[in-house]
Amino acid sequence: MRTPMVAGNWKMNKTLYETRDLIREMYPVLHNIQGVEVIICPPFAGLGVAKREVEDSTIKLGAQNMHWSDSGAFTGEISPVMLKELCEYVILGHSERRAMFGETNETVNKKVLAALAHGLKPIVCVGETLEENQSGVTADVVGSQVREGLAGLTAGQAEQVVVAYEPVWAIGTGLAATPEGANAVHKDVIRPILREMFGETVGDGMRILYGGSVKPDNAAELFSQSDIDGGLIGGASLKADSFIALVKAAM
Repeated sequence: MRTPMVAGNWKMNKTLYETRDLIREMYPVLHNIQGVEVIICPPFAGLGVAKREVEDSTIKLGAQNMHWSDSGAFTGEISPVMLKELCEYVILGHSERRAMFGETNETVNKKVLAALAHGLKPIVCVGETLEENQSGVTADVVGSQVREGLAGLTAGQAEQVVVAYEPVWAIGTGLAATPEGANAVHKDVIRPILREMFGETVGDGMRILYGGSVKPDNAAELFSQSDIDGGLIGGASLKADSFIALVKAAM
C-alpha cells in the first residue's frame, strides 16, 4: 500500500517572515496529520526557518534543487551535504530547470545518485511539452526521462525515490490533464518502466505524484485514480487553506 504524498513546491516565493507565517497558519491542522505524507519545499533561504517551525510535527521538508558535487567552485549552487542537515527530500529535474537552466536527463541522474548517496530522497520530475503531447510522443519522452534519470540505481535506492509526472503544458497554466489521462501516463508508461528497472515489488511500491494546476476543486478526482499517489503542488501550496484542502483530498 503506497502512502499518499502531497508536496508543496513554493518555487521562488516567500520571504523568511512569510515562510514562518504560512507554516504557522497550516501547522494546527497539518502538524500531526495521518494517512498522507506532507512535504513543504520552500526556497533555500527559508529552509532554516521552516525547519524550526515544523519541529515536533509530521511535516517534512524538501529542497527545490541541488548540485551533484559535495563542494567546490559552483557559484550559486547548494550541495547535498548542506541540504541533508536541513531537509529529507529534494525536487530534481523540474521542467522549469530543464527549460531555463539546461538540465538534461544526464545531469538529473547525477543529482539523483548524489542525493541518494547522502541520504536525501529525490522527487524526480518528468513530463512532456504541449508540442510533444500533441505530436503523440508523450510515452517516448516521459519514458526516456524515467529510464535515464533513474539509470544506475539499485532496487533499494529506488525505494527512496518519488516520481512526479508534471506535463509541462499544465504547469501554472490553469490547464490540467484529465484524471484519466494523467493516470494513463502513470499506469501505462511510468509504472511498467519502474517494474522493469527495479522489479515488480519495488516498481509497484514507488509513488508517482501528479503535478500541473492541481487545485482543491480537481484534487479529489485526480487523487482517486489508481496510480496517482498524491500531488506535487505549485501555486496552490502558497495559501494555507488551499494546501490544507489538497492534503485532505489525498487522505
